[in-house]
Amino acid sequence: MVQNEWILYTRNNCPLCDKAKVILERIKLDTGLNYREMDIYTDDGLTERFGLMIPVIEWQGEIVQYGQIDETTLRQFWIVEKGADIR
Repeated sequence: MVQNEWILYTRNNCPLCDKAKVILERIKLDTGLNYREMDIYTDDGLTERFGLMIPVIEWQGEIVQYGQIDETTLRQFWIVEKGADIR
């Protein structure tokens, strides 16, 4: 079953990951949409897949953004995917 939540792939000591969390928290305040944080170092497969890309934001199995996360782009993605206005 696909969940209606963002998945944030992250790791410790990652300033870009910290910024991504702030963005997802702001979006959560507007929408009530949760996110789940996953440390890539807890799974060798995740480390191999995302090691140089983090932070990575995924929605229902689709990578939406990675690296420098842009809040406006995430909000636009949500509007297109769900027809919801969260500006």
